[in-house]
Amino acid sequence: MAENDATPTLPKKCGPYISSVTSHGMNLVIRGVVLFFIGVFLALVLNLLQIQRNVTLFPPDVITSIFSSAWWVPPCCGTASAVIGLLYPCMDRHLGEPHKFKREWSSVMRCVAVFVGINHASAKVDFANNIQLSLTLAALSIGLWWTFDRSRSGFGLGIGIAFLATLVSQLLVYNGVYQYTSPDFLYVRSWLPCIFFAGGITMGNIGRQLAMYECKVIAEKSHED
Repeated sequence: MAENDATPTLPKKCGPYISSVTSHGMNLVIRGVVLFFIGVFLALVLNLLQIQRNVTLFPPDVITSIFSSAWWVPPCCGTASAVIGLLYPCMDRHLGEPHKFKREWSSVMRCVAVFVGINHASAKVDFANNIQLSLTLAALSIGLWWTFDRSRSGFGLGIGIAFLATLVSQLLVYNGVYQYTSPDFLYVRSWLPCIFFAGGITMGNIGRQLAMYECKVIAEKSHED
């Protein structure tokens, strides 16, 4: 009984890598900054792929290089990535359903690779029509969730993110900010929600892994004390 009482308990709020010298608020900022730059990097790579395949078109006076074309896309994607990456572990905690499926960095990196592959397929692979492409990407996106997530909160957030992101894209295209070639879903491509869903799952897994790694650091420090 005494041994059980002496066992250290983990704090409810798990901080980051330098948790011993920072507050919980600073912990969130550090994780948010990491997620922001990951989102910016992925946006630059995926946006270049879409432009090269003429899937998305921006005004010619804007496109001069990868860093100047659609300058607002990387910051927006980085901000969205930070919000999504922080929201997923927060939802897990509030729902009382800690995500424990395939929680290691190798799995997260494979998830990122599959997401990039899905985006690459949307721009590179030629299908007979957009319906076949959309159904294929939908199956791949759900397969990504099943392989690397399998949580109800992850699936629900992914659907919500896909809906909101597609709605924002529709508004941007409607206002002439950019356009899609051969739109078949109002002003955008019908497979776009699949990309947003897969992106939400991917950034959510990265955010969960960051949060879990930070919790492990807290646990190790608690046992040492």
